[in-house]
Amino acid sequence: MKFGVVVFPGSNCDLDAYHMIQDVLQQPVEYLWHQEEKIAGFDCLILPGGFSYGDYLRCGAIARFSPVMKSVVDFARQGGLVIGICNGFQILVEAGLLPGALYRNTCLQFRCQDTYLKVENYDTPFTRAIPRERVLKIPIAHGEGNYYVDPETLQQLKKNGQIIFRYATAEGEVTPAANPNGSVENIAGVCNERKNVLGMMPHPERAGEPALGSADGKLIFTSILKYWEGCRS
Repeated sequence: MKFGVVVFPGSNCDLDAYHMIQDVLQQPVEYLWHQEEKIAGFDCLILPGGFSYGDYLRCGAIARFSPVMKSVVDFARQGGLVIGICNGFQILVEAGLLPGALYRNTCLQFRCQDTYLKVENYDTPFTRAIPRERVLKIPIAHGEGNYYVDPETLQQLKKNGQIIFRYATAEGEVTPAANPNGSVENIAGVCNERKNVLGMMPHPERAGEPALGSADGKLIFTSILKYWEGCRS
């Protein structure tokens, strides 16, 4: 399985994502510069975290118009797997691949800390290798991770199983105290209706090895591999 890591001016988690794929998963991976207009030969694209274009105007708003994004959108609409992490999530929302918007954290502070995630849907390419009832320990690092959708869209997300992760306690309880940014109903990650595009604020690429404090993030990428292998069999 071949991965592509899209690099925008200001990306700062591209190295982490590349390390996760090449060194931890031992899968083929290439960087994709934001000015690339055509991409081919990839099975999964990763939009990493960082501060694309310095977060000027609005997080992800400028990156959404990078030449590579037309190919990313086409790739996703053809069923290709896409995962946007932190700023990558913001870019996917700006590009219209995921619903909602991401606002300033309600505390008005940048949050860099470990969080616990409850998995809400195990039947996706990004979660199928995660053991049932497993609470994931994955760090966040963002100032604008406050996910919002209007009530009608929220009901559609619930109906379609598009809410993938919620912030929770270490025991898996979804509580206001476990919400680090004010996201509506503790939402930490959502996917599109087709389930091939995932956006999440926590950083699974920073939680792929025990030495980092948690290897739970690896389960998300292992799920992608399991899904891909299933499609080929």
